[in-house]
Amino acid sequence: MLDIIYRDSGSISFFGCFTQFYLFGALATTECLLLSVMSYDRYMAICNPLRYSSVMSFQRGLHLVFWCWFIAFSVMLNTTFQISSLQFCGPNVIDHFFCDLAPLLQLSCSDTSSVEMQNLLTGAPPTFLPLLYITGTYISIFVNIVKIPTTIGRQKAFFTCSSHLTVVCLFYGTLIIAYLFLSKNQTLNIHKVLSLLYTVMTPLVNPIIYCLRNREIKIALFKLISTDRRALKGHQKNVLL
Repeated sequence: MLDIIYRDSGSISFFGCFTQFYLFGALATTECLLLSVMSYDRYMAICNPLRYSSVMSFQRGLHLVFWCWFIAFSVMLNTTFQISSLQFCGPNVIDHFFCDLAPLLQLSCSDTSSVEMQNLLTGAPPTFLPLLYITGTYISIFVNIVKIPTTIGRQKAFFTCSSHLTVVCLFYGTLIIAYLFLSKNQTLNIHKVLSLLYTVMTPLVNPIIYCLRNREIKIALFKLISTDRRALKGHQKNVLL
């Protein structure tokens, strides 16, 4: 996208386009699976705090992350091979800022119904089963939060999962609208805007949402702001002199 904006035009090879589509789909699926793993982490921290250290060990975390990446990249292989086998008669102009599924299928002069069905069967489970799991874990989390007797305890428990819940709503909200509620006949401009949200905005706000919960980051940010204010005041005094 940045390359297209910089040059005011863009071109990509056939192999490069499908490589980009494969990596985009695999990383999006990985994000879904990782969000479900993080919801399990929040569930253990709030609902089973005494067992958290033994269950969510460093080795368990490595295993969960590995399987998230392995499943996602394996699932997208079949879909990518299916789409690359289609015939593209031209004009090969992609009405998007990256090689996504919908604009690629629009360029094909083959029957894409089997590919769409295959993509639905292989792509829906690793995308929406994690969402169902996240929903179930947060129902359990909220039930346990309500049972906490003190207000401070409830606030701390809710603050523990608020950042993750924000990212889940932002990522899955735009993803569901883009791929479920938008029909083929609707303009791709709406799809582009929604794609921009979950491909650019979600990674952009991730460090802000997660890091602002970190005490060290807050202290460093406060020191930086204080230093800038002192420097600005010193500059103003010099100007007055």
